[in-house]
Amino acid sequence: MTPDQERIVREIAALRRGTLNFYLYDLAAITAKVEALRATLPRQVHVYYAMKANPHVGIVAHMKRLGVEGIEIASSGEMSGALTAFSGPEIIFTGPGKSPEELHAALQAGMEQIHVESLMEAWRLSRIAGALGRTVKVLVRINPAFHIDEAQTRMGGDSMKFGIDEEQIEQLLPAILQLPHLEVVGFHVFAASGVLDYRLLLKNAELVFELVRRLEARFERSFPVIDLGGGIGVDYLGQGQHFDLAAFGRGLSDLLASEGLADRKLIFELGRFLVGDCGFFVTEILDIKTSRGVKQVVCAGGTNHFRRPAALKINHPVTILHRDGIERPQGVVAVDQEKVYIGGPLCTSADKLALDLYLEHAEIGDLAVFELAGAYGLSMSATPFLSHPLPEEILVHAS
Repeated sequence: MTPDQERIVREIAALRRGTLNFYLYDLAAITAKVEALRATLPRQVHVYYAMKANPHVGIVAHMKRLGVEGIEIASSGEMSGALTAFSGPEIIFTGPGKSPEELHAALQAGMEQIHVESLMEAWRLSRIAGALGRTVKVLVRINPAFHIDEAQTRMGGDSMKFGIDEEQIEQLLPAILQLPHLEVVGFHVFAASGVLDYRLLLKNAELVFELVRRLEARFERSFPVIDLGGGIGVDYLGQGQHFDLAAFGRGLSDLLASEGLADRKLIFELGRFLVGDCGFFVTEILDIKTSRGVKQVVCAGGTNHFRRPAALKINHPVTILHRDGIERPQGVVAVDQEKVYIGGPLCTSADKLALDLYLEHAEIGDLAVFELAGAYGLSMSATPFLSHPLPEEILVHAS
């Protein structure tokens, strides 16, 4: 974290009474990411904020102020949040298992583009659009035959609930094209998430473009929109790997030119890349004890508030902020240059925020600050479990 961010955390801590447990979101970090995208990506790339990464309405409003093309949602609940800042035509609806009620609400909200994941979903959407006297643009999602081995999470290439298998698309696409009230304008192909090597995402784009060109030749028509999903990773492990956005932008421009696709609209649904490093989960250390030779650090918040480390079995970077003036009885232990386990207050051994994590020093009453917590933080967590109060979410401009 930057000195400004640390200062703000300390100022918030000084003003709060009681046990400390909150999220801090630095909007300046989001602004820098959007500006970097605008400066490096080809002009035909349209950036949509993937709301699933962090649905906080303040962040959604900030994305609108920054002028992103629109917002990507995957539920009726996200739709309600998106509509607080974006209009219906600026929203795209993706994801499997859209209910008839959700599709109906999407069209009533004025959405003009919906991504369909199967023949059934396309048929259902066509019937609903017809009943409303609408024609809606659709992108057909394809589960590609390829995948990116080095990605943190595979979104294609295996048996998936996402989209139509590449091996089946030529058989099923004619039925979708014939449905009334739908206008198929392109394809959505999202193979992987959490990619840090820009060359891998360029290779992914190349394979997607080849697939689109093949389908265009087969059906003798052009599909003007290609959605590449997201995929840009964040260096959660602190290994010094950062996605080279400038090199990716140059490579993508060259690839579009060589493939003759410079006239196409490309969509990127970016969530983690935009908000991952804007967020910090700040929680007070309530206890430290030694259990069979290992220090156990117990915090006010656990996986009920920040589940991602346990779910992905990784340690986020952690900064300990020492606090003076905290009363501690004699004989309590502290952490000094050793590896520890960090957990929360939940009555389950699965409540782990960090495993085998090296800390220089920590005492009861200090603040454990989990960095890179802006994406898939509170909204991904099991907040009802044990009914602890929700952590406050605070938005600031740190720099």
